[in-house]
Amino acid sequence: MAFKIYTKTGDKGTTSLIGGTKVAKSHIRIESYGTVDELNAFIGLLNDNFHHTTTNNVLKEIQDRLFTIGSSLACDPDKETKMAIPDLKEDDITFLEKEIDAMNNVLAPMKSFVLPGGHVAVSTAHICRTVCRRAERTCVLMQENNLFIEPIVLIYLNRLSDYLFVLSRFIAHELHVVEIAWKPRV
Repeated sequence: MAFKIYTKTGDKGTTSLIGGTKVAKSHIRIESYGTVDELNAFIGLLNDNFHHTTTNNVLKEIQDRLFTIGSSLACDPDKETKMAIPDLKEDDITFLEKEIDAMNNVLAPMKSFVLPGGHVAVSTAHICRTVCRRAERTCVLMQENNLFIEPIVLIYLNRLSDYLFVLSRFIAHELHVVEIAWKPRV
């Protein structure tokens, strides 16, 4: 028999961190890895809407790293876990930077801010970027509240949001979609 997805243990608004500590589902640590999970889902949607082998492979790698981040955020830092939790590495950040540089090499220089839109894949990339920024802000809030967070997580999320912005432009370029320049009302 398959295991049941519902356990009923969270019916009263609490959940357990890796390590067993019970916290409210509204706890900032839960919010942080929940937002990372939301980002991961949107990246899956982006991957389904843009068919480009190199990018699809990069996005799968990013999804793997987001699971790594989620695992890190879900751990009680005051308890030793019996599980082996994967770690982010400096190479993960370098990988994003190389991908950003490669995409920028084929893009025209920006002459104005761009509005999200023009194609569902472009818009989805912008949604990913904004959810990534929210995940980053939530992690910074954890840090400001003296809750442990691996410093590399903040660096990775910051770089990932840059990657996702450049990716939105790259997608527009690859699909021959005209970027929508923001023309401020003055």
